[in-house]
Amino acid sequence: MPNGDRRIRAGVVGTGHMGQYHILAYAELWDVELVGIVDADGEKARRLASQYDTRAFPDHRDLIGKVDVVSVAVPTPLHFAVTRDLLEAGINVLVEKPLTPTLEEAKELFRLARAHGAVMHAGHVERFNGAVQELKKIVERPILIESRRLGPFVPRVQHDTVVMDLMIHDIDIVLGLVDGEPRRLSAMGRALYSAAPDVANVQILFDTGAIANITASRATEQKIRTLAITQPDAYIVLDYADQDIQIHRRAAQEYTLNRESIRYRQASFVEHLFVHKDNPLKLEIRHLVDAVRAARAGSRVELPEEEDLRSLAVALEIERMIREGRGEAALPEDLPWRTRSG
Repeated sequence: MPNGDRRIRAGVVGTGHMGQYHILAYAELWDVELVGIVDADGEKARRLASQYDTRAFPDHRDLIGKVDVVSVAVPTPLHFAVTRDLLEAGINVLVEKPLTPTLEEAKELFRLARAHGAVMHAGHVERFNGAVQELKKIVERPILIESRRLGPFVPRVQHDTVVMDLMIHDIDIVLGLVDGEPRRLSAMGRALYSAAPDVANVQILFDTGAIANITASRATEQKIRTLAITQPDAYIVLDYADQDIQIHRRAAQEYTLNRESIRYRQASFVEHLFVHKDNPLKLEIRHLVDAVRAARAGSRVELPEEEDLRSLAVALEIERMIREGRGEAALPEDLPWRTRSG
């Protein structure tokens, strides 16, 4: 095939739980060649490399010159150093969330991506959930948003708080649904099974008047992934896991008066929205691969910098509030994630 259409060469750094999902997703894309897998556990990397007919490497820098795109799925404290090395080599990168432990490091990575002509995305996989894609078409003027992301404790999750492990997904989606900026936060959380908070709740007040209530837990013995939105004309319920949307609308209401009482009856109907269901991670990687192809063809590719920085900044502030025991905080007018005026 012509050079511009040749297979994209991919690598994965980190073969933990999420890293293995990335390996599988790349392996299933017909126009992608999985060139290599990197992990500090050499035996595990070699075993997976054999399974997917690829090569194992001991160091992420071994991929330089061999790949076009890399997924970084190492523990969060290592994100910055690994991604920096790859971007400086002009390699396009998908970094699992959270992007970095600090906002300053995240801004530096975007600066490096621009400087070296590379595409970089943070791994906000729920953006590519089919139900979320449809939701963005129907949400208008939200009044109240209620999000729950709950599940049992998993011992492998030791590096991040529940805010960075789970809640950041919902922070990212909620911020993307409201046409306004967050102005006040109220947050609380507590540790149960680890040294970091395992349950957390945050309320966000936007300058539009919209209110979001987000709860995340890794101490709940049922896995729940839901989002509910109240807006003037409808109540919308989304299930992330089932990729399902229900829209509740009021059809009619009437009062019945007699000598004994006044009765109120409200009729409503429920609309089930059609959702094209697919693997969100596979779609996310496909989006990155297509962006790399577009950049290679000379098209300008916009990095989702402000969106990624905003989600990280709000999550970091929530973490700080919980850590310091500050129940409520106002966000500054000069928002720290802004990359342009207006």
